[in-house]
Amino acid sequence: MTEPTGDNQNARYSEALACIERQEHDEALALLDGLLCDEPRNPQALYARALTLIAAGEYRKAGCNLLRSIVLDPGHVPSRSYLGFVQLTLGKEESALSTLKAALEIDPGYVEAWCVLGDVYLDLGEYDDAKDAFMEALRLEPENPEPHRKMAMYLVSRGEMEKLREVCERLGTLDPSMAEQIRTLFFDEQ
Repeated sequence: MTEPTGDNQNARYSEALACIERQEHDEALALLDGLLCDEPRNPQALYARALTLIAAGEYRKAGCNLLRSIVLDPGHVPSRSYLGFVQLTLGKEESALSTLKAALEIDPGYVEAWCVLGDVYLDLGEYDDAKDAFMEALRLEPENPEPHRKMAMYLVSRGEMEKLREVCERLGTLDPSMAEQIRTLFFDEQ
């Protein structure tokens, strides 16, 4: 039996990513498990495996993979951001806060971490902190629809409908489908 080559590893990893994109979770996991069998300390494969598990709703398993990925690559901010999301999803808000703050210490410009941090603060009822996190995400990437969606969620939670209408207008160019949902739900416009 021959050892897998780097090219073979890269090809399998690329195919696993393609499976994830097509939402073929079982196939992606099989490819990633094969990679991890050959190279158990591969932080990229662990991260990709975690994303696949999140998509499949396997949050605890995803969290374990993300923790292992972070141990192997402590500076990988996306792993920390997704771990914060998993912790929030599992109801571990304080752990999520710690994880996300650590991610933002490494890269204060990582918008996804700011968005999840805002979600954590919303969950905890710390509305001013949630708003600050979403505002920072908007400041960093004003053309990214995700911070606008998060701000809309914040405004709904606070009952600020006039400001929601403004965010909805902006979302109309960035995420027309979401803007339409907001208009239909809150403004009876179609």
